[in-house]
Amino acid sequence: MILHDKKQIEKFLREDTPLFIYHIGDLDDFYWNYTTWIALKEDSVKAILLLYTAVNPAVLLALSSEDKKGKLKDLLNSSLHLLPNKFYSHLTPGIEEVLLPYYNLDSHGKYQKMVLSDESKSDNFKNADVIKLKPGDIKEIQYLYKESYPDNSFDPRMLETGTYFGIKDESKLVSIAGVHVYSQKYKVAVLGNITTHPEFRGKGYGKQVTAHLCRYLLKKVKTIGLNVSQSNSAAIKCYQELGFKFTAPYLEYMIEKNIK
Repeated sequence: MILHDKKQIEKFLREDTPLFIYHIGDLDDFYWNYTTWIALKEDSVKAILLLYTAVNPAVLLALSSEDKKGKLKDLLNSSLHLLPNKFYSHLTPGIEEVLLPYYNLDSHGKYQKMVLSDESKSDNFKNADVIKLKPGDIKEIQYLYKESYPDNSFDPRMLETGTYFGIKDESKLVSIAGVHVYSQKYKVAVLGNITTHPEFRGKGYGKQVTAHLCRYLLKKVKTIGLNVSQSNSAAIKCYQELGFKFTAPYLEYMIEKNIK
């Protein structure tokens, strides 16, 4: 069933905030109109699929704890007719089995969810030159992403949240950290679109700007999370030094329906 009741959705999601941190943030009015919530309800909500349509292709989040994986599989199997012909996905390992008979799955790798567990560690990486970025900085930001992170998923609308920070070297923006999801109402944030220009790596800029962002967010939210590729050992080490810990593995796929 399609679920529209935010309170019912949040009650289920809060059973595992680190796992569902993206979902919780998307309850915020800033994102809500781009979401479709598909739920399995018995006496209460037992599983949820989230389809996020602000991007093209849309993104399906199909995540669960191990003990509820069976319920999520049942929900996904009964909801295939509601999914677009092509979409990106974040899936708890094993959930992809439901899609294999009907879709082509192009793996984009194994990932880990992380959550900030030691808030004090960001104090070890301070840089007084970190600046808040604004909508007027969009050209510089887009140039940096083009040069250092061409596969980014940056949405310029996110600058409106005031949660993007950068470091300049001789007036050139060389490092940036921001968020994918941010909600003061629901007290969560998900870091994203973090990069440093290749010519300026090794100076600690990425760690410093991310630490600054974390300190800023901790004044606004209670839980900060992020997603990281299991193959990106440098990023994982950086995040661990900033106080993040692993919470759950998941898989990313580009998925397209079989045309017969």
